[in-house]
Amino acid sequence: MHDHPHDHDNNLDPMTARVRALETILTDKGLVDPKAIDAIVDTYETKIGPRNGAKVIAKAWTNPDYADWLAKDATAAIADLGFTGRQGEHMQAVFNTPDQHNVVVCTLCSCYPWSVLGLPPVWYKSPPYRSRVVLEPRAVLAEFGLTLPETTKIRVWDSTAEVRYLVIPMRPEGTENMDESALVDLVTRDAMIGTGLPQVAS
Repeated sequence: MHDHPHDHDNNLDPMTARVRALETILTDKGLVDPKAIDAIVDTYETKIGPRNGAKVIAKAWTNPDYADWLAKDATAAIADLGFTGRQGEHMQAVFNTPDQHNVVVCTLCSCYPWSVLGLPPVWYKSPPYRSRVVLEPRAVLAEFGLTLPETTKIRVWDSTAEVRYLVIPMRPEGTENMDESALVDLVTRDAMIGTGLPQVAS
């Protein structure tokens, strides 16, 4: 019997299994330090991740002046909260309304606002999503479990290396008495891409 920490990883998806195997080989050869990898992953999951974007959304929901600033100059408004992307990368906030729902894609590659959303999900980078969401956005959103009224227009925003988009979802009903910190917990990554909605207040 082999004493190997990843003997039971056969339930992982192919990409995760491949990454795990590569990490194991590099670690065994002394080329990488597992603690360094853990630190990087933790940074993207906790410091550079969806919670940053959620803080932007919650502030926009509770502060009309900030929401106006976000609409006019999202790069500056987001940077004011300490979240900045690569040099030359500009952010644009697109606001959902009862009449229009926004969804983001990058048809050419997988440009993604890492500073506010962290690492992109696998499906965001997949060719089927990148092509289909442009051609049949309503059907794709339905596959994510998001069925919108026929009267709601769906606008697809195509990210580039120069411009990244952040969807500002509508504030859920029944949250009037919730403060900014509590609202953060309702904002999901998918809601900020446009493939989902914020969680309903309990």
